[in-house]
Amino acid sequence: MGTAPLRVMTKSPVKLAITALRAAEAIPVYSSTRSRKDFTMRQHLAMASVRQFLKLDYRGFTTLLEEFSELRDALGLQKVPHYTTIQKAEQRLKKGRTTRC
Repeated sequence: MGTAPLRVMTKSPVKLAITALRAAEAIPVYSSTRSRKDFTMRQHLAMASVRQFLKLDYRGFTTLLEEFSELRDALGLQKVPHYTTIQKAEQRLKKGRTTRC
């Protein structure tokens, strides 16, 4: 009998953001060719991961982003998205729609 592989868990939202961005390399960069290109779908996936990890609502998460520059840097954000931007992106991600028709 072998031992199970060790799963390293983090309690750091910054480390989670970095890991989520790396994992998101499998999805398209933008949801549409006509996207404003303010935020990538990869950033949205990472933000969704961190938001759910911290169990915050959308407004609370945007407030956290405004006050936590290290997290913004880890996510590669030049500005903080409006909470509805995050909400709509999460809805697209949950439906599996990473590109718009």
